[in-house]
Amino acid sequence: MSKPVGPYTPVVRAGDWIIVSGQLGLVDGAIVEGGVAAQTAQAVQNLKAQLASVGAEISDIAKTLCFLTDMDTFATFNEAYVAGFGNSRPARSTVGVAALPMGGNVEIEAWAYKPQ
Repeated sequence: MSKPVGPYTPVVRAGDWIIVSGQLGLVDGAIVEGGVAAQTAQAVQNLKAQLASVGAEISDIAKTLCFLTDMDTFATFNEAYVAGFGNSRPARSTVGVAALPMGGNVEIEAWAYKPQ
């Protein structure tokens, strides 16, 4: 897992809820090459790693909040998102933003529910 790019905790458990801070398509502190598809795939892998660190998995996610720097890439993002999430379909919001840290094109935040 890459270290956070700012002064925050990447994953927090609050009772039965697990909140994962926004994950970029980072590997070893750098944005992966390959555009939105590659960044989305890596962001999902990073989500999975954060969840695993607290004993949860992607099927425990109840809601994601996704950020894209270019809404014209929405279809490409969706394809990579579905590939990463498999049959799991949490509630989701996707928002277009002007910029993301480190020049990323995709960021995914997640809220998971996993009773202790």
